[in-house]
Amino acid sequence: MNIFLAGATGSMGQKVVHLLADKDGYDIAGILTSKTDVNPSDYDLADDVKVFTSLDDIEGDYDVWIDFTQPNIVFDNIKYAIEHHISPIVGTSGLSEDQKHELISLADSENVNGLIAANFGLSAVLLMQFAQQAAKYFSDVEVIEMHHEDKTDSPSGTAIHTVDMMSETKQGENINQEDEPARGMYYKGVPVHAVRLPGYVAHEQVLFGGPGEALTIRQDSFDRESFMQGVWVALEKLPEIHGLVDGLENIL
Repeated sequence: MNIFLAGATGSMGQKVVHLLADKDGYDIAGILTSKTDVNPSDYDLADDVKVFTSLDDIEGDYDVWIDFTQPNIVFDNIKYAIEHHISPIVGTSGLSEDQKHELISLADSENVNGLIAANFGLSAVLLMQFAQQAAKYFSDVEVIEMHHEDKTDSPSGTAIHTVDMMSETKQGENINQEDEPARGMYYKGVPVHAVRLPGYVAHEQVLFGGPGEALTIRQDSFDRESFMQGVWVALEKLPEIHGLVDGLENIL
């Protein structure tokens, strides 16, 4: 399987490089990077890896496009992959709902399968599922997400996806009220707070409150290595996926 890795020189991209280094049958054949004059061996890549700095320059045949880039370019990247019949596995957050719907529709028309994941950490996926269950019984909830200082999108895609899942429940239709400004932003009636500080990697809390009781669900990713198990699951499950699926929980 020929892999194209967008964002190969970044922190998450490097984790993917190391993940696939000892996996038979998975070869990183091309990369997209914003860096110029990249020497592949400096990033633990094979010397014959094709290096590109723009979509217009890409050439070669690839089976899978793994994307860990930036919110401002991920939509164009995935649109390119789908139009060239490369299956995308997307870990870059920041896609709007409209952009997701456009990409899902495009993937259907091009008969391309893939995955968009707000978070590849299994603890984060479980937090979303637990919060979705709790939202059936608690209508008052707030979300706090905490990430490293270099994360550009705010709130995080994980926090947004968590609220999306909670809002699917019957009780979730009436979660909170938008009658006061949130200390962050409201999303579907839920106050979502974003923290960006050195020393953090990726953390989220969902806080529910009710008469005389409270429930807190929290997950912590202390190392980016924690996301690689989800990436590997996505690669293994790719032959079973139909269309462009939104959410790692939908293929577990």
